[in-house]
Amino acid sequence: MRRAVQATPHDAELRLHLSGLLIDAGGPLLLSEAVGHLAAVLQLSPGDERARTLMTQALGGVVEAPQDFAPTPVPPSGGPTAETTTPVPSDLTPAHPGPTFDWSRAEAELADVVGPQFTGPAIPGIQPPAGYRDPALPPAEVRTTEGSKQLSVSSLQRPTITLADVGGLQQVKDRLNAAFLAPLRNPDLRKLYGKSLRGGMLLYGPPGCGKTFLAKAIAGEMGASFLTAGLSEILEMWMGQSERNLHSLFEEARQAAPCVLFLDEIDALGAKRSLSRSPVMRNVVNQLLSEMDGVRSANEGVYIIAATNQPWDVDPALRRPGRLDRTLLVLPPDNQAREAIYRTHLASRPIENINLAELAAASEGLSGADIAYVCELAAEGVILDSLRSGTARLIRMTDLAAARAQVAPSTAAWLDSARNVVAYGQDDGTFAELKAYLKKSKRW
Repeated sequence: MRRAVQATPHDAELRLHLSGLLIDAGGPLLLSEAVGHLAAVLQLSPGDERARTLMTQALGGVVEAPQDFAPTPVPPSGGPTAETTTPVPSDLTPAHPGPTFDWSRAEAELADVVGPQFTGPAIPGIQPPAGYRDPALPPAEVRTTEGSKQLSVSSLQRPTITLADVGGLQQVKDRLNAAFLAPLRNPDLRKLYGKSLRGGMLLYGPPGCGKTFLAKAIAGEMGASFLTAGLSEILEMWMGQSERNLHSLFEEARQAAPCVLFLDEIDALGAKRSLSRSPVMRNVVNQLLSEMDGVRSANEGVYIIAATNQPWDVDPALRRPGRLDRTLLVLPPDNQAREAIYRTHLASRPIENINLAELAAASEGLSGADIAYVCELAAEGVILDSLRSGTARLIRMTDLAAARAQVAPSTAAWLDSARNVVAYGQDDGTFAELKAYLKKSKRW
C-alpha cells in the first residue's frame, strides 16, 4: 500500500486508506506516519471530514505516551524538606530509556506483506531501467536558431538518451557505429581517409519497433541536435509553399550542425515519382533531392535519418550514394530488448514479484508498442478489480499474463506483406537482411 501511495501521491483515497490501517496497527512510529499522510490529504482538501477525524485519532495516539516515572508527591503543608521531597526530572524523560526500535526485525516481519518489484536474475545493461525518463522531470532542452524560418511545430532538441539506453539490437548498434559513430570519434582518421561528416540512413521495419527512439539515441550518442517535422508542417496546399518549408527545415539543420535531421514516414514525403500523378508531390521529391545534394548549401555536419514502414515505395533516387545511402532494418525487439521495454513501462507502476525473463520469453514477436499496450491493459484490469473490491492492490504476474493473452503481435501483418514484396519484387540486394530474417523466423 505504501508503494501504491508513492506511485500516486495525489490520490487522497489511497492515503486515507493507508492512514486508517496505520492507526489501527498503533505504535508511535506508525501513528506519526499516518499524521504525515493525513496532512498531505488536508492540504489538498482542507474540509475533508474523514481526514480530520483520522487526524484527531492519530494525534491522540501520538500524544498519549506511557509515563516511566512516578508522579511527584504533594509536599506537606508545613513545607518541603530535603529528606521528604522527591526530585522532579528537569527534562521529563525517564532515567533509563527503553530499547531502540529494531528496524531489521520489523523488515523481516513485513517481508511477506509486499514483495519486491522484480524477480529473477539481473540482466546486465538494463538495470536500472535504461531509457526510462521520470515524467516529473522537465522535457529535453528545446531551442530555435536565429535567422531561420520557424516552422509551426518543428523543434530543435538535445536528446539525453544514447545507444546504451536501447536494449538489445546489437547488430543494429554495430552497423551504426561503423557508419556514423566511429568516424565522428576519430577526427584524425576521418581526415586521413577523407571521410566527410554528411550522409543519410534509411531505417525501415515493422511499425512500433522503435525507429524514432533509435534516431534520437543516435543524436544523443553523437552529442548532436535533433530536428524533425511532420508532414503537416511541410506539405501545403499552395503551389511552391511545400518546397519552401522543406528548404527552411534543411536550413535550420545546417545552422544547428552537427544535427540529426529526422524525416518520419519518408514513403509519403518521397514516394516514387513514377507512380505519382500529382505534379506537386513530384516537385516536393525534386526539392528533397536537391536539399540532400546540398547544391546551394553544404550539408557538412547534417545527418539525415529517414524512417518508413514501406521502403519499397520510396523513390529510388533517394537511396543513391550521398543521400540515404545506408539502409538499416529495425526488427521486432529481441529477448533482452523486451525485458528492457517491460522494465521501463513497469518501473513507475505499483508492482510486485514481476519476472521479466518469463514475460520476455512469452512475448516473442511483440513490438515495443505491443509491450507498452500489455502493461496498459494489466493496469486497467487492476484498477477495475480494485474498484470492485474497494481495496487498491499491486500489479502481479497473473495480471500481465492475462493482458499478454489479449494482445496479438502487430508485426505479423507487416512481415507477411514484406514477404510478398521480397519474394516477387525486384531483388537488388537491398532487402537481403529482411529475407534472411523471414527465413530464420520460418515465414518464407
